[in-house]
Amino acid sequence: MSRLPDYEPMLATRWPSAFDDENWWFEVKWDGYRAIVGSVEGRVRARSRRGLDLTGPFPELKSLEIPDGVVLDAEITAFGEDGHPSFSLLQRRTGFGGRGTGARVAVNLVVFDVLFRGEDLTSMSYEGRRQVLADLDLGDQILVPEPTPTHGIGLFDAVKDRGIEGIVAKRLGSPYQPGRRSADWRKVSVRRRVRAVVGGYLPGEGGRASTFGSLLVGLYEPSGLRWIAAVGSGFDETSLGAFWEAIKQLERPDSPFVNDVIAPGSPRWVEPGIVINVEYKEWTHDDHLRAPVYKGIEIADPETVTWEEEGPG
Repeated sequence: MSRLPDYEPMLATRWPSAFDDENWWFEVKWDGYRAIVGSVEGRVRARSRRGLDLTGPFPELKSLEIPDGVVLDAEITAFGEDGHPSFSLLQRRTGFGGRGTGARVAVNLVVFDVLFRGEDLTSMSYEGRRQVLADLDLGDQILVPEPTPTHGIGLFDAVKDRGIEGIVAKRLGSPYQPGRRSADWRKVSVRRRVRAVVGGYLPGEGGRASTFGSLLVGLYEPSGLRWIAAVGSGFDETSLGAFWEAIKQLERPDSPFVNDVIAPGSPRWVEPGIVINVEYKEWTHDDHLRAPVYKGIEIADPETVTWEEEGPG
């Protein structure tokens, strides 16, 4: 086989709380970069959710021991000294906008599904694909955690105690639906998080007078980019400097947002080309983020960061 099929990852729907059900298995929700990874004729390729090549920022993926003719659904993850996944640690590897910084941060591939093994497996049941995955001979750099049958509440409590992002519930008997957000997969988050597109900033004051005070971010809807928050916390000196260098080059004279930006000061506008991860407390009654905190760059096409996908729903 000279070419493997291209897949977009299946997506989970948000679910308000953990549950127990014998018709569901539960997995940890890993905090990293989603990747579709395959091997053909000894060459490994890794694609992001929207088809971006991930072997650039993570060249060690090319040496993964994946059998030929196999396509996996996985997460590129970095683990801290406490053994827990750390997105901020992963950011030290990718740097601003996905460009490597040279930081020596090891990454692992956490695999949770197999989509192709000589033939398409997406119509097979979830538990059937998990059995195929268990039978694969994968290298030491690849982790394949066991799912937890039935007891979602216990797994959720365990990941909550460890500060992990959350869990994903997967219905037994369900097929894999590439590129679709399905109720057969349900994500229950410990920490609320959203991807958002940077469309402007507020000039900094005091210690930040030489950079910016906060980033103005939004989500795309059919009418355009909708402002949802001013994100001012969560930045260290490195991320402040990197962002400042980037957004200065993206400045534009008019607002890219289709709605009013409710923020103090005089906003400056930028072309919406950067996607970030934002942790927040809750959505307000007027659909803004309460207590938003910057959590890192997301390698993504900004136009895929939509209100339908990321909004309060």
